[in-house]
Amino acid sequence: MAFDIEMIKGVYNRMKQNVDKARQIVGKPLTLAEKILYNHLWDANTNKAFTRGKDYVDFAPDRIACQDATAQMALLQFMQAGKKEVAVPTTVHCDHLIQAKIGADKDLQEAINNSSEVFNFLQSVSNKYGIGFWKPGAGIIHQVVLENYAFPGGMMIGTDSHTVNAGGLGMVAIGVGGADAVDVMAGMPWELKFPKLIGVKLTGKLSGWTAPKDVILKVAGILTAKGGTDCIVEYFGEGAKAISATGKGTICNMGAEIGATTSTFGYDDAMERYLRATNRADVADAANEIRAYLTGDDEVYENPENYFDQVIEINLNTLKPHLNGPFTPDLATPVGAEMTKKATANGWPLQVEWGLIGSCTNSSYEDLSRAASIAKQAVDKGLVAKAEFGINPGSEQVRYTAERDGLLQIFEDLDAKIFTNACGPCIGQWAREGAENQPKNTIVHSFNRNFSKRADGNPNTHAFVASPSMVAAVAISGKLDFNPMTDKLINKDGDEIMFDEPTGFELPPKGFDVKDPGYVAPMADGSGVEVKVSSDSKRLQLLTPFKPIKGNIKGAKLLIKAFGKCTTDHISMAGPWLRFRGHLDNISNNMLIGAVNAFNKKTNTIKNQLTGEYGPVPDTARAYKAAGVPTVVVGDHNYGEGSSREHAAMEPRHLGVVAVIVKSFARIHETNLKKQGMLGLTFAKESDYDLIQEDDTFNFIDLTEFAYGKPLTLEIVHKDGTKDIIKLNHTYNEGQIAWFKEGSALNLIKKENA
Repeated sequence: MAFDIEMIKGVYNRMKQNVDKARQIVGKPLTLAEKILYNHLWDANTNKAFTRGKDYVDFAPDRIACQDATAQMALLQFMQAGKKEVAVPTTVHCDHLIQAKIGADKDLQEAINNSSEVFNFLQSVSNKYGIGFWKPGAGIIHQVVLENYAFPGGMMIGTDSHTVNAGGLGMVAIGVGGADAVDVMAGMPWELKFPKLIGVKLTGKLSGWTAPKDVILKVAGILTAKGGTDCIVEYFGEGAKAISATGKGTICNMGAEIGATTSTFGYDDAMERYLRATNRADVADAANEIRAYLTGDDEVYENPENYFDQVIEINLNTLKPHLNGPFTPDLATPVGAEMTKKATANGWPLQVEWGLIGSCTNSSYEDLSRAASIAKQAVDKGLVAKAEFGINPGSEQVRYTAERDGLLQIFEDLDAKIFTNACGPCIGQWAREGAENQPKNTIVHSFNRNFSKRADGNPNTHAFVASPSMVAAVAISGKLDFNPMTDKLINKDGDEIMFDEPTGFELPPKGFDVKDPGYVAPMADGSGVEVKVSSDSKRLQLLTPFKPIKGNIKGAKLLIKAFGKCTTDHISMAGPWLRFRGHLDNISNNMLIGAVNAFNKKTNTIKNQLTGEYGPVPDTARAYKAAGVPTVVVGDHNYGEGSSREHAAMEPRHLGVVAVIVKSFARIHETNLKKQGMLGLTFAKESDYDLIQEDDTFNFIDLTEFAYGKPLTLEIVHKDGTKDIIKLNHTYNEGQIAWFKEGSALNLIKKENA
């Protein structure tokens, strides 16, 4: 039986009435995304048709999921909300704080030894407030959610950008910052700008070396890393129906890398098979009763250009396997000759040193079985892997079943390291030997992100994204431009060998099995649980509410003008810094240390206008804060792309930054800034970015008149005394302006609860 089956039935019981009503209000057939959105309105009695990309709308999500790194700050905030228990089903998953180094068992024990304080805190808070807890080693949050909690037609939010993985089971699942999750945990509505809609029609059928991963690698190449911003991507067509549920999850998962709000697929037979295989026949039965309401209307898919803001069509019969990268997930290259040309022209190392399979995407049984079919051929045909291998199963259920069926042994026969059921290298939790020397090298992996320093902390590691079977073939060959469809390899006997096409199983032929999935249910009554945080802890710190930024800001100094791509990895690095995710002051020592200073093209070296000296960004920010001088951060396009980590907003707020002014924002980061009571603003004229000089001082002329739809005016005072007056746009509505005036959204929640 599924978790929360009565809640799911409640969603289905109201869906027919709400969707029929919405169809009348909108006056036309509905996409799946629209059906789910209108069925989850906070005000179910609304009679308004919302304008895509414009109207802010309050929603009532069905559930919340938090991973251990972001859960710390989310729960520290929830503890201030004055609630006895969470208002909707919520889970915490311990998957980020486990480093990949030696192998699963030893790495897991090392993580428990090093992070027991954090794990105990998370479990005690979970017990106190009625939250389900998944122990370290239980699995990666998104695979566990897909196996246990995702359901067609549902809406969930999660404190991780790859919450979108649950779209593989037909959900609208959206990554958010912890403050957004706190709103919903506290029984408040969750606000989202009503998304635009991108339809992706899939024709034909995947075959041979082409995998579901190649669909999103192709889409990323088309839309770029920001082309899906403020949009839901809805996949449909016969090609979509032919893809497994976990394959759909892979496609939705990496949709975060195009900036999409989320991605989803309509309910179909593949989803039903997956639900039944994962012991949720009750969900499948309930979904079948309203099947037509769990996918887009026929007219929508027959004439998509009339119902979507943008339509992309991909013929899966002709889709080629891709490798995307390096340093950005939208640089798409078909395998083979084109990669040879690009790599040679750009100086990318062609020798591959590691192949990594797993992470929250491509860690399913199907993915492991397809990659294992290639590894098995290598073993049977006498090939010696030229690159090292690392495998991260997605969950204990997947790991246990794959071990039972001999899949993991195949990888071990190639001397692969089987890491813990956790994120590992995907989020920088990889103790890669020699990475500290920063050699120029190439790796291939099935993860989503390949930003500089992402996997191993080495800025010279060129990481390329591919499907698990392609990762296996390329790693075994040791050549980035290897094409398994045409190229031969020499085995240890000197014979020429070619790989056969990969094969695999959509679902385990013998069914899933597991001894201990790693779930701990909360106490029935947690009111007596005492959550302890030591005042001298280096890992955890109780929060002090932020004070409101009052009046017109005068005399603010430029902290840093970031040049080029500035993701949340650049603003608040992961890797070794993950251990401080529950301690705001300590983790603030990594603030913007990865951002490139536009004036000297260096990282973590900026000018302190008070002293004229150059120093690290956090130290300089602390100096300004101690002197009572507010600061401003300036950035380029898609600022804050990547992870949902709200630390990238909380750290600047903590260290005295009052405004972040950029050409454009990634959705989650912009919201995170608003939630923390900061100004997230965009240049009305993008070229005004070029006006900003290293010694600038900023005066906000009309901030006391901050209002919805009204640009703000900024006076820029240069060192030579000259001035520029520019306009700054914003997307704050009246409710979000109230967050700013109270100092944070949490302050407003506390005030209302009081």
